Amino acid sequence: MSITRRSASRSVRILGVASASAALALGVAGQALACSITEFSAEATCAGDKGSIVVSDKDGSGTPAVITVFSKSDAGVEKQVGKPENVKGTAEGVTVTFAEDWKPNATYRVHVKAGNKVDEDIKPDLVTPATACKKEESSTPTPSAPASTKPSKPSTPTATPTPSASESSSAPAGAPSNAPSPAAGDSNLAETGADSNTPLIAGVAGALVVVGGGAVYFGMRRRGAKSGS
Repeated sequence: MSITRRSASRSVRILGVASASAALALGVAGQALACSITEFSAEATCAGDKGSIVVSDKDGSGTPAVITVFSKSDAGVEKQVGKPENVKGTAEGVTVTFAEDWKPNATYRVHVKAGNKVDEDIKPDLVTPATACKKEESSTPTPSAPASTKPSKPSTPTATPTPSASESSSAPAGAPSNAPSPAAGDSNLAETGADSNTPLIAGVAGALVVVGGGAVYFGMRRRGAKSGS
C-alpha cells in the first residue's frame, strides 16, 4: 500500500505535536526539580541560654548552596554572623546552624547562593522572638554550710532575786510568833498609865519578903532554943 503525500504530512504533524508535548512535560519536570529561594527558610532557636539561627534547605534537586547570615542594626549597619555555610538540600530538608546570641526583636538577613539559579535573600528578613533565651536551672542542690564545731558559750546563770526588806520582815498570816504575849495586867496598866509606879511597888515587896524571911528565921531559932533548955 503506497503512502500518499497527504498521509505523510499528517504523520509529521502528529509526530511534531507529540514531540512538543514531551518537551513541555520535560520542561515542567525540570522546573519542578530546579532550585528555588522558596525552598529555603530561617528561624531563631534556643538551646538553653544559647541562641542560634537555623536555615533549612528543602531543595529536591540537591543543588549545592552557600548560606550567609547578616545581623541588621536599627541604623541599617550589617554585620556578618560567623562564616558562610555550605548545604546540599533534599526533599526532606537539611538544616545548617549559625551560633548567635540574638537579642529579642532583632533583624537578620539570610542570603542564599545556589549555582547560577539562586542568588538572593530569604524574604522577609528574619525577626527574632520578643523573649530572649532563658538560662537552664541547675538541678544540683546547693551544699549547705557545715555546722560550726566551735563550742557554744555557757550561758550565765540568772541571779535569784533577793527579797525586799518588807517581804523578809513580814511574817505569813496565821504563823505563830515567838515573842511572848503581854500580860493582861500589863496591858491594863499601860492603858491607865499606872505602869510608872511598878519599880517602887516591886522594891517595897522585895523588902517585905526579906523582913518576913528574917522574922521567920529568928522565930524558928528562938523556938528551937526554948525547946532545948
